[in-house]
Amino acid sequence: MSSLPAPARLTDRKRAAILDAAVAEFRQSGYEATSMDRIAASAGVSKRTVYNHFPSKEALFAQILQQLWERSLDGLDLAYRSDRPLRAQLLELVKQKLSLLQDANFFDLARVAIAASIHSPERAQEMVARMGDREEGLTTWIRAAAADGRLKTDDPLFVSMQLQGLIKGFAFWPQITLGQPPLSAAQQERVAEATVDMFLAYYGQA
Repeated sequence: MSSLPAPARLTDRKRAAILDAAVAEFRQSGYEATSMDRIAASAGVSKRTVYNHFPSKEALFAQILQQLWERSLDGLDLAYRSDRPLRAQLLELVKQKLSLLQDANFFDLARVAIAASIHSPERAQEMVARMGDREEGLTTWIRAAAADGRLKTDDPLFVSMQLQGLIKGFAFWPQITLGQPPLSAAQQERVAEATVDMFLAYYGQA
C-alpha cells in the first residue's frame, strides 16, 4: 500500500489545482460570472478548501494577476552593461519583452482583468500599480544608461513609459481590444528594430 503524500505537499497540489481551475473559469466565463463554487467543482475540491487558500474571489483573482505579471518578466536580463553596445542591449530587451507578451494566458487574463476593472476602479488602480511594479526593471536600465551618459533624459520613468507604449501599441493593445492575432516572429523583429531605432534617434547620445 502506498503512503499518502505529506500534508504540505498535498496542500500545495490543491492550491495549484485551484489556481489552474480559476484561470480556466475566468478565461471562459469572465470575472463576474465566475463563482467560487464553479472553481471548487472544476478543481475537484470542496468550496471550504478553496476558501482556506483564498478568502475571496477577489483575492484569488489578485493572486492569478500577480503570477501573470511575474511571469511576464521571467527570464528578462535587465541589467545595464556599460561595456556592451547600447543598441544591442536595448534590442535584446525589446525582443524578449515582445516574446513574453505573446502568451495566450496573458492575453486572455488581461482581457478579464480589464473588463473586471471597469466595474471596480479600485481593482483597476491595483492592476495598474502591479503592472508598473513589474516594469520598473526597464526604468532602472534607462536610468543607468542615462547616468552613464549614453541616453539623453532626466526623467527615466517618462522615457520608460514611452518605450513600453511603443511596444504595446503593436503587441498588446491590438490583441486585447481588437482580437488581433499575436505577432509573428517576422513582425516581432520588425517592431523591435523600428522601436529601438526610433527611441535611440531621439534619446541616444551622438
